[in-house]
Amino acid sequence: MDYKKTGAEKTTITRDLVDLGEKTGNIYNSLAVIAKRSSQINREIKQELINKLEEFATHNEQLEEIFENSEQIAVSRFYERLPKPWAIAMKELMDDNVYIKSLEEEEDSESENKNA
Repeated sequence: MDYKKTGAEKTTITRDLVDLGEKTGNIYNSLAVIAKRSSQINREIKQELINKLEEFATHNEQLEEIFENSEQIAVSRFYERLPKPWAIAMKELMDDNVYIKSLEEEEDSESENKNA
């Protein structure tokens, strides 16, 4: 996913907690969803960064030689400029781009599958 184009803000924005709570019916559930989605986004970004940096990695046996790889520096700077994972998660929740399934819904669907 292209996180650069998510439209998530890098600056501080005041949010209305009522609007945030309406997304899940409870402010605490909304914050839990944001935290979980933020962790998912962070893992995705980290894995993507590691994969890209591995492309430029040079495996030297000499510890004395340290080379600055400009491609690695450019990739690292790109990822440093991305919006923070929590900001992306907040934007996704506010834009209704996150699918939320509660524990009760999950248990109900499991019991229906067993009865069928």
